[in-house]
Amino acid sequence: MELVVHKVSGEATDRKVKLDDSIFGIEPNDHAIYLDAKHYMASQRQGTHDSKERSDVIGSTRKIKRQKGTGTARAGSIKNPMFRGGGRIFGPHPRDYSFKLNKKVKRLARKSALSYKAQENNILVVEDFKLENPKTKDFNKILKGFDMNNKKTLIVIGNSDENIYLSARNLQKVKVMRAEGINTYEILNANNIVFVESSLKTIVEVFANK
Repeated sequence: MELVVHKVSGEATDRKVKLDDSIFGIEPNDHAIYLDAKHYMASQRQGTHDSKERSDVIGSTRKIKRQKGTGTARAGSIKNPMFRGGGRIFGPHPRDYSFKLNKKVKRLARKSALSYKAQENNILVVEDFKLENPKTKDFNKILKGFDMNNKKTLIVIGNSDENIYLSARNLQKVKVMRAEGINTYEILNANNIVFVESSLKTIVEVFANK
């Protein structure tokens, strides 16, 4: 698959780049995508939720009424979960939600996600560019040139560029990531993926023939 390389202004150049079919042209594996997206979202969870069970609630342990003959359910103490202010039954406690996922499954999932984006023609290649100063206004102007200022956009860059990061961080629908750090969730969550030309080489090095 070949794509036209665009200038930062939005104009198309006379150059084209060929996307590696082993990355952008495979038969997508939906189950691998599901596992990798689930793995990413699980890793984002803090797992700091906690609740008080009856042993954690402050209160008397005196038996509040006799066992039988009251016509109501038996109750051992005021901390009974059935009473207001009592402990919680099977409440959440701090835990780690992350789980292990094989590298090959992750790689397959990311290739599958990129292949879906290629099939939907939602991938754009832009010439390498730099911003002299970190200005959101200048970065937003670039997005407007591609009619992406109101769409979820993932910008994939080859090398870390602080000015690009700082310029995009205030834009709610824009995410800037280095090529080696892209993941299945961010790929699928974006409406469009913009690859800076130099990042494609890194993509190939990370994913191709593995």
